[in-house]
Amino acid sequence: MATKPPKGDPVQDAPQVAEPKHAAAGLPAIGHTLRIAQQQMGVKRTALTLLRVNQKDGFDCPGCAWPEPDHRHKAEFCENGAKAVAEEATLRRVTPEFFAAHSVADLATRSGYWLGQQGRLTHPMHLPEGGDHYEPVSWERAFDIIAEEISALGSPDESVFYTSGRTSNEAAFLYQLFARELGTNNLPDCSNMCHESSGSALSETIGIGKGSVLLEDLYKADLIVVAGQNPGTNHPRMLSALEKAKANGARIISINPLPEAGLERFKNPQTPQGMLKGAALTDLFLQIRIGGDQALFRLLNKLILDTQGAVDEEFVREHTHGYEEFAEAARAADWDETLKATGLSRTEIEQALGMVLASERTIVCWAMGLTQHKHAVPTIREVVNFLLLRGNIGRPGAGVCPVRGHSNVQGDRTMGIFERPAPAFLDALEKEFGFAPPREHGFDVVRAIRALRDGEAKVFFAMGGNFVSASPDTDVTEAAMRRARLTVHVSTKLNRSHVVTGARALILPTLGRTERDLQVGPNGKSTEQFVTVEDSMGMVHASRGRLAPASPQLLSEPAIVCRLARRVLGADSKVPWEEFERDYATIRDRIARVIPGFEDFNARVARPGGFTLPHAPRDERRFPTATGKANFTAAPVEYPELPEGRLLLQTLRSHDQYNTTIYGLDDRYRGITNGRRVVLVNPEDARALGVTDGSYVDLVGEWKDGVERRAPGFRVVHYPTTRGCAAAYYPETNVLVPLDATADTSNTPASKSVVVRLESAPEGRPETRPEARLEQSATD
Repeated sequence: MATKPPKGDPVQDAPQVAEPKHAAAGLPAIGHTLRIAQQQMGVKRTALTLLRVNQKDGFDCPGCAWPEPDHRHKAEFCENGAKAVAEEATLRRVTPEFFAAHSVADLATRSGYWLGQQGRLTHPMHLPEGGDHYEPVSWERAFDIIAEEISALGSPDESVFYTSGRTSNEAAFLYQLFARELGTNNLPDCSNMCHESSGSALSETIGIGKGSVLLEDLYKADLIVVAGQNPGTNHPRMLSALEKAKANGARIISINPLPEAGLERFKNPQTPQGMLKGAALTDLFLQIRIGGDQALFRLLNKLILDTQGAVDEEFVREHTHGYEEFAEAARAADWDETLKATGLSRTEIEQALGMVLASERTIVCWAMGLTQHKHAVPTIREVVNFLLLRGNIGRPGAGVCPVRGHSNVQGDRTMGIFERPAPAFLDALEKEFGFAPPREHGFDVVRAIRALRDGEAKVFFAMGGNFVSASPDTDVTEAAMRRARLTVHVSTKLNRSHVVTGARALILPTLGRTERDLQVGPNGKSTEQFVTVEDSMGMVHASRGRLAPASPQLLSEPAIVCRLARRVLGADSKVPWEEFERDYATIRDRIARVIPGFEDFNARVARPGGFTLPHAPRDERRFPTATGKANFTAAPVEYPELPEGRLLLQTLRSHDQYNTTIYGLDDRYRGITNGRRVVLVNPEDARALGVTDGSYVDLVGEWKDGVERRAPGFRVVHYPTTRGCAAAYYPETNVLVPLDATADTSNTPASKSVVVRLESAPEGRPETRPEARLEQSATD
């Protein structure tokens, strides 16, 4: 029996505020996990489902991409993973009757939280041109509609095919294959908005755009630097790996503008000792000013160069290129400029240096706090310089560790979801399938929005995700989407992107990770299929759902792509789409012939735990760059300049969300409950700006284009942030991120360094939104 979603749309601008926590997980995490899971799934379904998460014979968590250890706990999931599973395995349903009761205009007034809480989509739905309600549509008619709109385009490049990170390897490979046989490389994905800066910097410096460490390396490290990352909220299972590293003797430096409860103390809920006492993780907390990381690593590199015997000269000589130019730039680093850029003290930096010099095996982990700045790519290059200096790439217990977000975002890129594909990959596709893929580069996320805005793209197709809420410059993005002829979303649940539509719109409901995938063969018999994913450290493994599908109307993502391709490309297609739909093993056979590292794919992934993809810098200290060596780089030091009376805002997640999915209205570790429209401000900054704790302000973005971007009605929360810096949750503050404010080289939105001013809200706290008081009809 379906559980009922909560009535009404709760107001989110009147939170309760308490002191931030100084420890993560423990008994509160267990209680919160079970409460949310049982609300969505019921007691029995909760137990049966959660015990299969991340198990070798189970399904991959639809949350983050943190890898699993070889020896796994029976409860190999974290609080946020359990929330992700609960929302996918929920008993709540969004049926055609729901859409009949709610117009698109009505749904557009609802919060993302409310939309997500309604449950699983059950039927394909169509919004006809001029219509005000979604209507049920057959799968055949849905594919006809897409074919009609694509055939009316002047060029395949007027279509855009976006991909979320939860798409499986098999679906991603088919999706890019369809787009390229159609004739376009317009394949933006969520990597464009998060770790594109990492991929750009690492490809140039070490020759492969992925991290160089495995989970076991963390256990062997002497020093782990965690920069621009909040693992307690975003990657909670990372905390257990850090706990084990600490037990093995590692020391940890945390670099962040905000204190992070999980990095202070981790109360491991899987052990009695962990729950009661926990483990202190951070040995040195460097509370850096937003955007000051490049300056910090540059000065550390200067100090390493100035220390007798600190440089691994043999490694530098044998395996690197560009050392002299880099060293000249590093030696010019200035203490005063660094202290200004970072907000740190000389003593703190010298403490960090001492820990660096004492370490023979160092790992640097990072996430969005480094990747979403204008100078993100030079910052990550400087991190690579830092590691190369002491030979910390290609050594056990050492290396680069960009911590990816969505569970298969790295696998999607490996499968060819990329707007700028390598010629070798296209050559392999052409050889295998007998058609000539397009060679011209396509649109990334930012360029896709511009193309839609300017009428250069007319069909937008999203394989998962919530593009509208995830993208920058919300007003511009929404206006761009509304200019499309057709918007299509393959989804499991309702989100904001479904109510910001083109002239026509389709919602195509798909199976989730938790659900059994049965495909009918030529003999009429159903065969159970599985898919594969790649984690953040290059491990590829199988994922097998066990739950009955939420509706008999659901299709798997591979089936959707195959049927779409057959309808759009017709009999002239050179790809065996029907065969691929019936048996995913045939997809993996082709992947094995196209993508290096996947040889004998089916046999290797059948082994419990899967297999590790090759990584030349890690495995053999071979660097497939243009120079054939690891490249030192030299770039001017950059950091955001802050005008008088302004703050530097970073967007971030609450603890009750994953990417744009809002599970609840609390941020337990930061002391925020029952609300999301808050801005965290240092008390001294607040006093200087004349804003009191609990007052309400509008956040007004300032950028060089002179356009005023405003996020109204945020409660000021005095918080121990770095002076001059502030923080607030996305997607509510994505409206403040200009579309053209992007990282050099990677074109990633610069969401972590937005200059804002605080203006008193005209009437204090905004009035309760009328739609927040609306109760759902009985048909909900």
